[in-house]
Amino acid sequence: FDFGSSPILRKLPNGKEVILAGNKAGILYALDPDKQGKKLWEVRLSPGTALGGIEWGFTADAKTVYVPIADPFGTPDKRKPGLSAVDIATGKVLWQVPAPTVKCSWGTQRCSNAQSAAASLIPGAIFSGTSDGHLRAYATADGKILWDFDTAAQPYDAVNGKQAKGGTIDAGGATIASGMVYVNSGYGRILGMPGNALIAFSVDGK
Repeated sequence: FDFGSSPILRKLPNGKEVILAGNKAGILYALDPDKQGKKLWEVRLSPGTALGGIEWGFTADAKTVYVPIADPFGTPDKRKPGLSAVDIATGKVLWQVPAPTVKCSWGTQRCSNAQSAAASLIPGAIFSGTSDGHLRAYATADGKILWDFDTAAQPYDAVNGKQAKGGTIDAGGATIASGMVYVNSGYGRILGMPGNALIAFSVDGK
C-alpha cells in the first residue's frame, strides 16, 4: 500500500500551504509542510489494494482535489473504482462518481473498470482513463460525465502509415495543450490489455 502518486502542493485561501498525498490503501492525506508533515486531515476513499486505491496520480485546482480510484480487486460491494472530489481545506468529500461498468470491446476477462491512470485537469473538466480503455471528461462541479470515448473499440490508421490498436489506459494520464488532448492507449502489464496507440483529440475533430 505504497504511495504511487506524486504529491501536490497547494495554498489555502488563508495563505497556508498544504501537501496532498494519496496511497494505494485508498487514503488521501493533507499534510503541513511547515510542521514536518503534521497531518491536517485524512479521508479514506476506498478499501484499497496493492494495485490501488489511489495509484498513479490525482489532480487539484485551487480549492478541490480530484482523485481517481483503481480498486481492481474485490467483490462488487467492496470495490469503489471511480472519481472523487475532496475539499482541500477540510477533507470533506464533495462528490463521488463510480466508474461505469461496460462490456469491453476486446471481450476478455482481463477487462476492468479500475480507474488507476493519473487524472488531468483543465478549468471545468477532469480527464480520467480506465483499464477498460475509456477516456472520460468529468465536470468539476458535480462529476457529471461530459464526454466518453472508447479508445480500444477499433484499430486506427496511424499517421505513420501503420495500424495502431488501443487497450488499457493506465499509468500516465492525458496531456492537454493548445486545445488538444493526447492520451496513450495500451498497457499490457498485470491486468491490462496491450496496445500501441497515441491518440489526439480536439473539440472539432480536426
